[in-house]
Order: sequence, then C-alpha cells, then structure tokens
Amino acid sequence: MPDGKLELQILDVYGDPILEQVDVSLKNQTLSDAPVLRSLDVSQTITVNGLNVFPNGRYRLEIDALSYHPVSRFIDIPPNGRRAVTITLPVNPRKVIRVAFPEYNSSVITDDARSLLQRSQKVLAFEGKSGQALYESLDDIRRAGFLNLIAKANRTRFVSKQGAPASVLSYIEELTELRGDRFFATVRPELRTETVNSVYGELFHEVSEALHTPNPGFTSARSFKTLDQYGNLQLSFSVNSDGLYAVDMDIDDAQGFDHVFQVVGNAFGGSTNPYNIHEILIAAQELDPGYRLIVREAAAGAG
Repeated sequence: MPDGKLELQILDVYGDPILEQVDVSLKNQTLSDAPVLRSLDVSQTITVNGLNVFPNGRYRLEIDALSYHPVSRFIDIPPNGRRAVTITLPVNPRKVIRVAFPEYNSSVITDDARSLLQRSQKVLAFEGKSGQALYESLDDIRRAGFLNLIAKANRTRFVSKQGAPASVLSYIEELTELRGDRFFATVRPELRTETVNSVYGELFHEVSEALHTPNPGFTSARSFKTLDQYGNLQLSFSVNSDGLYAVDMDIDDAQGFDHVFQVVGNAFGGSTNPYNIHEILIAAQELDPGYRLIVREAAAGAG
C-alpha cells in the first residue's frame, strides 16, 4: 500500500487558519488514484496518508471551502514519502456578509487621505458631502475600493533628493467620482511630471490608454502602471484646455488574482471586485488596506 504523506496547512491571506470545514481532493497524474476528503477541520495542520511517491507521486490538489475561492495546484510526493504544503485561500466576494471598516479618525486613514476627503465636495452622486460625511456615505464596494487605492497610492513613492519621498496620494487634489474598482480626481500637474520621470527609475512604465476614456472636455495625456508583478497601480492622465490635470486611478489585477492564488475557474464576473484586490494586496504585497472581509464562520464565531 502507498505510504506517502501530505502535510497540509490551509490559511487565509493574514496567515490565520481557515475556521470552516473544507473539501480536499487529489488526482494522481499517472495512476488511477484520486482520494477525496470532505468536511475537514483545518484549524490545525492535517495529514493525508496513503499517497503514491516518486516517480508516480504527482497529484493535482484542489481545496474547496464555502466562503473562499477554490484553489488548485500540482504537488509532488518525493521519494522519502513526505511533503508539506501551505495553501492560501482568498475570500469569495459573494460570501462576504459584511465589511468591518476603520473609523474615519483611525490611524488607517492617513492625514493625506482625510485631507483629500475634506477637499472633495463635488463627488458624483455624493455632492455636498466631504470629509467624514463623505466617507461614511460610501457603500461598501466604493469604500473598499477607496481604501485599496489610498493604501496603494500612499505606498507608491517617488525618489526625492531632498526630504522624504513624496507619495502619489499627496499629489491628488480633489475626488470627482468614486467607483468600486477606480476613482477619478483632479491632480497637481507635478504628479504627471514625477510619474513620467519615474519611468527611468523603473517605478512606473508607460502602457496603453485605450481602455481609459477621458471625461468630456479633457484629452488623454498618457497612462502609466507600476511594475508590481500583481496589483499594479495605474494612472491614466488627462488634461483640459485650461491646463487642469485629472487622473483615472485603478489597481489592475491583470489576471493577477488567478496567478497569486491559483484559483479554479474564472475569478471575476465582469469588472474587478475590490474585495479580490484586497486579497491580492495583502497576499502579494503585504499591504493591508485596513478593513476586514467578514464571512460566515467569522460572524458565527463572533456570536
């Protein structure tokens, strides 16, 4: 009887154990060996026994949990018969029952972000609101998208010969529209200048602006993206006849979600979901936007 063992640890993007039961299936790639283990408690490392080893030890492993995207990958059980694997499961946005957002005055909301919200009094669909009132009026999707973007824009900094490097966030003047996957804003002209110059330092690189249509009265003024492998910050500039610069800012997944987590099937249904971007930023960049996605077992455990 085969004596190979797989030691399996299943975690969320924070490195914490998954607190709901999962199904684990393995399919050997050369032999008719396909064990399936259902409703497992994975709050601790589990061991799957009776697996074949090299040269017949290659398996396709699939993990499925109710509140998370299913993921899969290929593993090999070596000749010594033991293999340890850690799997990270990203939250499935459809299973989020609520979102725990930071308070407006918390340290998660930086001074630059609060100042930006205070200056933004004409945001589409939120006219007349600014500062804390604007922040608290945003629906979950818009607020999550905003926090993703300010976290990434604050992390992305231009090299400075004098003083501390300036962040992308510090150049944004006023928000004009907020969506779940992006925001539109007026910016200081220096942001475009610094972005263009940063190409030589390999912070940004120029990309096609074909998918970014300027607002009426504005014309395209080039588009740039950071060189992150996953979760790139994209700045698509436009300018009007008065020399006012605007930016369409988004975090581009570029199929990064599938690659970071090796998700089974199509991760996205249409536009980029900010909850998926949340998982990418934490898992791939160790950048926490400051809010928590609450799924079934978290809500049950809280009771």
